[in-house]
Amino acid sequence: MYVIIVDFEIKPDRLADFLPLMQENATASLRDEPGCHQFDVCQDADAPHRIFLYETYDDRAAFEAHLASSHFRNFDAASADMITSKDVRVLQRL
Repeated sequence: MYVIIVDFEIKPDRLADFLPLMQENATASLRDEPGCHQFDVCQDADAPHRIFLYETYDDRAAFEAHLASSHFRNFDAASADMITSKDVRVLQRL
């Protein structure tokens, strides 16, 4: 299993705009991508502008299909100016 962890820091004044876009991306990923099995969107309880994603895919090709999807590209373009920082980690589930 191919695991992606993303840690976002969102501009606090843009959080209300960012969250629906992220939820829409997560929902579309699970609905439309057969290789996407999990897409959890989490919010830091002590720092609400910190958003954490936990995603699982069949393999790298399935993740690359996600990156090429129209829903991801739309999310990426719409949210770019809302993000202060973004850290992506790629893991392999043992």
